[in-house]
Amino acid sequence: MNPDSIQQFLKPFLKFIIMKMLKIFLVCTLCVALAATGYSQKIRTESFKVSGECGTCKKKIEKSAKEAGATYAAWDQQTKMLKVSYSAAIDVAAIQQKIADAGYDTPKFKAPDESYNALDKCCQYDRQSVKKQANCCGSEDCKMKDGKCTDMAACKDKGCCKDNADCSKRGCCDKSEAADKNTSSEKGKQ
Repeated sequence: MNPDSIQQFLKPFLKFIIMKMLKIFLVCTLCVALAATGYSQKIRTESFKVSGECGTCKKKIEKSAKEAGATYAAWDQQTKMLKVSYSAAIDVAAIQQKIADAGYDTPKFKAPDESYNALDKCCQYDRQSVKKQANCCGSEDCKMKDGKCTDMAACKDKGCCKDNADCSKRGCCDKSEAADKNTSSEKGKQ
């Protein structure tokens, strides 16, 4: 066999191999593109108010949000708004809880007094101006009335309470009932 006949013999075989490799490459590229598109659809972005004062607060708030699972966190010192991006598998309540545990009040969670008092003096904000903490389910309408939760649907949707007994046991809605009783008794004294 001469070299030309070998080359003619291998030419269709090489063409076949190259075409197969090209098809495999295109399929892999398509799969990667689809996976990236599917992943990007599962990222959520949300903004909420976080109490704080200075650049140190900014660092601690953003760090806490990222430790809780946020992929992006940016707190604006002027507006007190935190913008977070997170996977759909992460609950934004977990992010807010982690920030509150660091000493900063969020819409759903008030920072524990120990955490707030541990903040630097420059970081301690006026807690009186912070809006009343929402209940476990985040609903302003969630209160206990006659031993029953007034917004059980919201509690069930958020997964914080299964039924009225669970709501009473956890005390998440009792806070509102107790606050209402205190407010009405204070008004009666005046």
